[in-house]
Amino acid sequence: DVQLQASGGGYVQAGGSLRLSCVVSTFSGYSIGWFRQAPGKEREGVSCISRYDSKTSYSDSVKGRFTISTDYAKNTAYLQMNGLKPEDTAVYYCATPSVLAADSGSNTCGGWSYDSWGKGTQVTISS
Repeated sequence: DVQLQASGGGYVQAGGSLRLSCVVSTFSGYSIGWFRQAPGKEREGVSCISRYDSKTSYSDSVKGRFTISTDYAKNTAYLQMNGLKPEDTAVYYCATPSVLAADSGSNTCGGWSYDSWGKGTQVTISS
């Protein structure tokens, strides 16, 4: 089974930046993505990138502010977050999928259904 570990979260003021990292045991032919979950809310897809065509996907709320990238030599994925807002406060998770998504549910991104989850990292943005 693939192992994932997210890190790099922290506390910053609105308008600040953070860079999250996710170390993956091994990159497969699947996509890799970032999700987040705020207290009392459903988990939502933030961004993902496909290894097949390098297509990236972003939720509307983070477009233009967040950037996903990978470093295959280090088996690491990143999420650069700029212009952070209080509504970005959540636990962020990296994940990988194993099957195609039938819809656009809370565990989907870029047409894939994600089912392997790493330990999350807390991101807190103050006003």
